[in-house]
Amino acid sequence: MKNSEIDHGKAFDFGRTSEDYAKFRDIYPASFYEALRGFGFGLPGQHVLDLGTGTGVLPRAMAHGGARFTGADISPEQIEMARQLSQGMDIDYLVCPAEEIDFPPETFDAAMACQCFWYFDRAALLPKLHRILKPGGRFAVLVMNWVPAQSPLAQGSEALVLKYNPSWTGANWPKEESVPATEWAAPLFRMAGSKLYCEDIPFTRASWNGRMLACRGVGASSLSAAEIAAFEEDHKRYLETQPEEFMIPHQIIMLILEKV
Repeated sequence: MKNSEIDHGKAFDFGRTSEDYAKFRDIYPASFYEALRGFGFGLPGQHVLDLGTGTGVLPRAMAHGGARFTGADISPEQIEMARQLSQGMDIDYLVCPAEEIDFPPETFDAAMACQCFWYFDRAALLPKLHRILKPGGRFAVLVMNWVPAQSPLAQGSEALVLKYNPSWTGANWPKEESVPATEWAAPLFRMAGSKLYCEDIPFTRASWNGRMLACRGVGASSLSAAEIAAFEEDHKRYLETQPEEFMIPHQIIMLILEKV
């Protein structure tokens, strides 16, 4: 995948890091899922589409609530891992870019996109979402990122990523003071709700190292296997100077759009 506004146009592919992604990126707190359910997502009887599903983190966490989920992702490796992890659950998966989804009109009660919406072509996606959502259907744009300004430890990890991949634009993520505007969604969708809050997420040295390996700047980047191994060696050496267990502040943003 390439985007001129991300990593200075360098290619990235989360399929390269599916194993680490499955192990280390299932970190959303209980409050995240409680808020989603409060906004009307994952309720009994619903059919929910999860775009950019990755290894199916959200559908797997929410499947027990009685909704049926369909997850779509551009990466065959991510979808294969999602299927392996979802055995026995009522979740369907397909390999498909978000912009190319093709379902009959009014198929879904709701749709979600977590940690991926900025990768999509909104002009192509939003009309399709509008068509396949039922009347009053909702679309959740979800973000959860660490806040480096509040974590010297995270700043140190980011510096090491940039040492090996200076094109990475995921560093220095700012702390938002208000919910981002959604004028881009009109006239197909209107804002139906939002939530912005911070929460400390627990990590160990091993799980934080895995989280960094599974980020776009390292495992999903175009770095060679040797470069990734060198990063990990440096990162583990750095983490030996840190406590065995620690908290990393994260910012969570939820934008809830409703079909007009």
